[in-house]
Amino acid sequence: MEYKKEFKILLWIIVIFLFAFFLPLDSERFTTAIWATLDLTKWYAQEHVILCLLPAFFIAGVISVFVSQGAVMKYFGAKAKKWVAYTVASVSGTILAVCSCTILPLFSSIHKRGAGLGPAIAFLYSGPAINILAIILTARILGFEMGVARVIGAVVFAVVIGSAMAIIYRKEEKAKRAEQLNFPEIPEKRPMWKTSFHFFTLVLILVFANWGRPSEGITEGAWYWIWFYKWYITGFFGLLLVYSLIFILEIKWWHVGLVAVATAASGFLVASPLVPMVIGIAGLSIITLLDKNDPDNPEWTRSAWDFTKQIMPLLAIGVVTAGFLLGSTHDDTAIAGIIPNEWITALVGGNSVFSNLFASIVGAFMYFATLTEVPILQGLISAGMGKGPALALLLAGPSLSLPNLLVIRGVMGTQKTLVYLILVVVMATISGLIYGAFFG
Repeated sequence: MEYKKEFKILLWIIVIFLFAFFLPLDSERFTTAIWATLDLTKWYAQEHVILCLLPAFFIAGVISVFVSQGAVMKYFGAKAKKWVAYTVASVSGTILAVCSCTILPLFSSIHKRGAGLGPAIAFLYSGPAINILAIILTARILGFEMGVARVIGAVVFAVVIGSAMAIIYRKEEKAKRAEQLNFPEIPEKRPMWKTSFHFFTLVLILVFANWGRPSEGITEGAWYWIWFYKWYITGFFGLLLVYSLIFILEIKWWHVGLVAVATAASGFLVASPLVPMVIGIAGLSIITLLDKNDPDNPEWTRSAWDFTKQIMPLLAIGVVTAGFLLGSTHDDTAIAGIIPNEWITALVGGNSVFSNLFASIVGAFMYFATLTEVPILQGLISAGMGKGPALALLLAGPSLSLPNLLVIRGVMGTQKTLVYLILVVVMATISGLIYGAFFG
């Protein structure tokens, strides 16, 4: 036994040594891929973690702590009517407006609270796929028919994939259902409207803090004006959060007031919106952890921290791997990974089964931040990508990514993750073929 352990150590030393010895630093493609990895990682840290993920962890904490298991099961569990569960889950993205990584703590939370596998998977897929901002941008830039196809495809996907997962794992679901039917009705600690108010206040802060800038040259319309005033709107919902913390969670008003003043002052003194968000989250963490009135308040922050510990390391590994293999594509930046972009473009032309399948697979593993998939596809279509593969990538890409898959595996295991991946890829391929036949 001891020899096996020592042999493994020796093997790792040899592998690391050989990797270092044969590093292809003279290869321009390798060094470019390293630069792409660093660029994507830096951009992800600057643009995505603070404004997207940290608020999402606290939203997941609300579900985990303040939303009772009975409430989750009412809409997503065995006692819920299937049409209610799948309807709520499949249109959730229109409210949440999040990307494939931001949805993860929310999915993990409802899954742990007893949601059925089918509705939970429908929620996981629909969160990023039916992002209302991305739908509008798709219709505006890639064409109205593409926007409509994306909406229809995403809703149908959520329901079909969720239902398929529930059928495949029906034995497990049957056991869970039998257990839940005997679950006693537990009265809510506070009225549901109070919990909903607190939850949706946090959701709207997340939505408006990440409201994307409209296309260059657009200086009118609702989207533009919401973006122009988005920090004022976010600030308004911040005031509602202050109200919620004081009158719903019953945290000491002067504790909340100090954090609110510090957050607002930093917003006026510092140009970057990241600073007030960091101060606000840090202050929220401190005052909830110190609160003695209700044990749920410190538990809320501890729950958010548990989600952070579970998800952040896997996301970091996924982002680094995706950047190295597929490159960094965000804003106006396009740095190739170790896999040449020309290969991808050449492989997704026309409307063959292979081109749609390949687009689905690339989309499933490549990381797309919210809204970035549209300009990327615009460039690929201009370079010769077929409309069918473009829709296939749209349906597979925003809802999946390598970082996303690593975290899902940690939540529900390798087998279920692979089945989910295969279902998404197959359905995206079929949808691309159908769309390409009519509009290609």
